[in-house]
Amino acid sequence: MLITLKETKEYLRVDGDEDDSLIESLINASEEYLKNATGKTFNSTNPLARLFCLVLVVDWYENRGLTAGKVGDKIRPVIDSMLAQLNYCYPEERVE
Repeated sequence: MLITLKETKEYLRVDGDEDDSLIESLINASEEYLKNATGKTFNSTNPLARLFCLVLVVDWYENRGLTAGKVGDKIRPVIDSMLAQLNYCYPEERVE
């Protein structure tokens, strides 16, 4: 797991545990999105991969009624830039 529920909730500024299940689902989806988009598996020591997942989770969480799992238009350029860097600048990192 690249990012934890605790750090994601801190990044989102979410208190309480009512949305924990949703946030965990978004974390898993963001990591799968990254893997599918790059064809690589990153570990939790890669700061750009971690930030990518956090940004994606925040966008999906805050815009869940509007985008239904799609990346929002405002962060699309940021996500695209991060994906390009993760795809071409980092070798694959595997955690067994």
